[in-house]
Amino acid sequence: MTTSRGRPLAALSLFLVLVSISFAADARVFRAGAAMSNITPQLGEGIVGNFTIPPATHVHDELHARCLVLDDGSTKLVFVVVDSVSVNREVFDAARRALERDTGIPGGNMLMSATHTHSATSARGRDAMAMRNPSGEAGERSPLDDYQSFLVRRIVDGVKRAVNHLEPARIGWGAGQVPQHVFNRRWVLKDGKTAVNPFGGQDRAVMNPGSRPDLDRPAGPVNPEVYFISVESVSGRPIAVLANYWLHYVGGVPTGHISADYFAVVADRLQQLLGADRQDPPFVGLLANGPCGDVNNNNVAQPDRKKYAPYEKIRLVADDVAREIARVRASVQHQDWVELRAASTDLVLRTRRPDGDAVEKARRVLARPATVSPIHRLEKNYAERVISAAEWPETLSVMLQVVRIGGLGVAAIPFEVFTETGLEIKARSPFPDTFTIELANGGYGYLPTPAQHALGGYETWLGTNRVETGASDKIVAKLLELLAVVKREASGMR
Repeated sequence: MTTSRGRPLAALSLFLVLVSISFAADARVFRAGAAMSNITPQLGEGIVGNFTIPPATHVHDELHARCLVLDDGSTKLVFVVVDSVSVNREVFDAARRALERDTGIPGGNMLMSATHTHSATSARGRDAMAMRNPSGEAGERSPLDDYQSFLVRRIVDGVKRAVNHLEPARIGWGAGQVPQHVFNRRWVLKDGKTAVNPFGGQDRAVMNPGSRPDLDRPAGPVNPEVYFISVESVSGRPIAVLANYWLHYVGGVPTGHISADYFAVVADRLQQLLGADRQDPPFVGLLANGPCGDVNNNNVAQPDRKKYAPYEKIRLVADDVAREIARVRASVQHQDWVELRAASTDLVLRTRRPDGDAVEKARRVLARPATVSPIHRLEKNYAERVISAAEWPETLSVMLQVVRIGGLGVAAIPFEVFTETGLEIKARSPFPDTFTIELANGGYGYLPTPAQHALGGYETWLGTNRVETGASDKIVAKLLELLAVVKREASGMR
């Protein structure tokens, strides 16, 4: 009798457990929120990104920190994309600390990056060539300048407002093709020829070589894809699109103008194309840069002879990118819920430091009268960089990070990364879809591969590149480990 009564009770218990699990799964709510903070500096500040630093005399378009928060019910992820050529880690870390304190979101769940516009003022601090570990040389954090402190406050405000905007949402992602605007800017010279560099050495590869007749081939690949993450309300109202295109800034900005370059125009066009103007809360477009340290918008093989008006080419590129995102997004199936995860670690890299002979040579170059012809037009610029590099710490701790959004993996690297490195991460990732955001969580110059170091060229020069020649291999290995970690942490729920 006990047995016969026990079986129905056991079946009932199992039924109730299954109902409870089903109810819990149905009760899951995915949420998203987005916001922007204006980070435009005052006029008169120096515009950085080139070897001269003209003062800002006009604001063509405002700069922003664009913020997106995702929430699967147990994990929140934060994305911040800042209109800047590069942002020091200590700025992002200060924003993380404030946000962790005020929102409870773990700092390791916040991915912050710079777009690499070359028409903004500096977020690198008083000495842009200085390089410190995040805690400073003597264990104390380097003080932030006025603009860096302002940027921290604006990032914090933007993320908090995005949290305030969290609402039930759906999410999807996809990739389109925009091959017509990406070209490798490094070219190998024919027949073993070389070009002199600012240190008196010889390079096999030349950046932006123009129309010289001794060009052999591009030194590396490009990636024609544009990736994107789309979030919308449960009623279908666009909330945000976070895109990722592997192209340097476009340029064509008059001297003295502040501009967010094509990154902001893509966001603006998406708002138009998706019919998301004047919403409440406002739609936010974000374009995070991908591995494009060796890629720009100039086709050396078939030069474009057209003379573009200021901002004309920016609008052309942005329109093509935005239209392709909108086209692919129209067929993307947005999901009601996906699992979110994040993982990060610090990786210690050796820095490249000049020896005594190099420093002495640099001092001689800087002391030389202006009447002496230089061996290279940038000889004095790089002599100054050699002097600065002598003061760098022997090692540098950089933050590497990955996030998981359902079946999508995103890697984050604090360098200007070569496209071949991003393609390797994508090919070896455990996720079916993966893209990489560069200049994320800091900015430490260019990251050539060992093979590209052997070819030489601007991106490999001491002062442009700051870390050991094998750094890209170490970074890829560590990111693949992190991607495997967030893959294993999946709960199995889809």
